Amino acid sequence: MPELPEVETIRLGLQKYLIGHKIVSVQIRVPKIFIGSVKQVVGAKIIGLKRIGKGLIIELNNNFVLAVHLKMTGQLVYRDEKTKRLALSVKTGGEKLPSKYSHLILVLDNGAFLYYNDLRRFGWIKAIRKDQLMQMPFFKEMGPEPFKDLTLEKFKEIIFKSNLVIKILLMDQKRIGGIGNIYANDALFEAKIAPTRKVRSLSSEEIKKLYEAILDVLRKGLEYGGSSDENFVNALGQEGNYQNHTLVYGREKEPCKNCKTLIKKIKLGGRGTYYCPACQK
Repeated sequence: MPELPEVETIRLGLQKYLIGHKIVSVQIRVPKIFIGSVKQVVGAKIIGLKRIGKGLIIELNNNFVLAVHLKMTGQLVYRDEKTKRLALSVKTGGEKLPSKYSHLILVLDNGAFLYYNDLRRFGWIKAIRKDQLMQMPFFKEMGPEPFKDLTLEKFKEIIFKSNLVIKILLMDQKRIGGIGNIYANDALFEAKIAPTRKVRSLSSEEIKKLYEAILDVLRKGLEYGGSSDENFVNALGQEGNYQNHTLVYGREKEPCKNCKTLIKKIKLGGRGTYYCPACQK
């Protein structure tokens, strides 16, 4: 599932290309993907892109927005006359768009298109009034997120109120927005904290180290354009590079970069969890 760095990478790309375009029509190939009425968006101009946690908001000039949740395999790929010849990742479903995964298409003015691709069809796009956006449970219940309102003090408060296993807490979007499996694994490794630890067992120093590690791995994720370990592609349909720089995620049986102990993989909360049994205590 795209996490904060991946969704922010998409937002930055779409911001560069989408703003100023008018929505001419909406082609819906899989009805469950689109919620609302196309009448609420056709003819409107795109004026902004925002992100809340793992969610994207496409702002329109008619007081409506398109709220987007990519879920596990969703993609938003822009194409116009200048970009249509750029090579696409095979993860988009083919050598050109629309592909077999293109379930919704925004037809824009000046010969441009925004394709919503989704291999597993779990994601959604909802047309909703801007003043009603934060009443949607997905956004209303989102916890504070790194780089915005997740301060160290707030992070400590969240930890002291829970007795969950630390990795599960980090991935709980109602407690902390934007962190998923990839960056939770790597942040815990950088902080030298075992993913199976109960949060109340952490010292103040460990909490501080973990907070700083979260910010560090998320910054690196942004610098590398996100992780394409699974289905993520950026706004032009190209892959990120963080998957080649992960600390422990996806590295089962590889030597730890610090101590050469082999990385182990276990299941926590139904998700693959990677850690160094020697470094992380």
